[in-house]
Amino acid sequence: MRYLKAVLAALIGIQSEKNRRDDFSQPSPFGYIVVGIVTVICFLILLMLIVRWVVS
Repeated sequence: MRYLKAVLAALIGIQSEKNRRDDFSQPSPFGYIVVGIVTVICFLILLMLIVRWVVS
C-alpha cells in the first residue's frame, strides 16, 4: 500500500518533501518500479476502454 500511495502521488505530481525523502531512503526501488509499471498499464487500459465506450 505504501508503494501504491507513493506512485499515485508521483503520477499526480503532489507529494510532501517528508514522504519523498522516506521513499528515496528505501534500500531497493524494485517495489516502486513494479507498482509504477502496473499502475500505468491499468491507467492505459482504463483510458482505452473509456475511449471505446465514447466512440461507440
